[in-house]
Amino acid sequence: MTDPKQQKLRNAGVFFVRVLLGIIFFMQGYGKVFTMGLHKVYESFFREFENTILPKWLIVSTAYYTSYIELVGGFLLIAGLFRKFAMYLLALDLLIVSFGHGFMEPIWDLSHVIPRAILLSTLFFLPKEWDKWHVEGFINS
Repeated sequence: MTDPKQQKLRNAGVFFVRVLLGIIFFMQGYGKVFTMGLHKVYESFFREFENTILPKWLIVSTAYYTSYIELVGGFLLIAGLFRKFAMYLLALDLLIVSFGHGFMEPIWDLSHVIPRAILLSTLFFLPKEWDKWHVEGFINS
């Protein structure tokens, strides 16, 4: 049996990591979708991939996927809905972003990916039972 104080600390810790990561992804996606706009995001970050072997349909799809998954996946993490599903989609997002940066520039600034990867990995490794404070818990009770 776990000490109730220790259990509350674990719950708070998982909540903090999940919501912090959710905010980071959500704000990134919000900025891409609503502040910059997807056309400007494509022009600023994805157009240069057209000069590679990657097909344009894949480049365009990736621009939309990464932008919307960051927005929606971040929201889902904040709310605590479909958490594992959101985590898998965001993990794929980080793999795509890492591939893209590495593909274009072998030595690139990892400061955008590494903190998110650490937080996301932490969520994957923490026991599901420690994540008690989420919307799904309220819906199912």
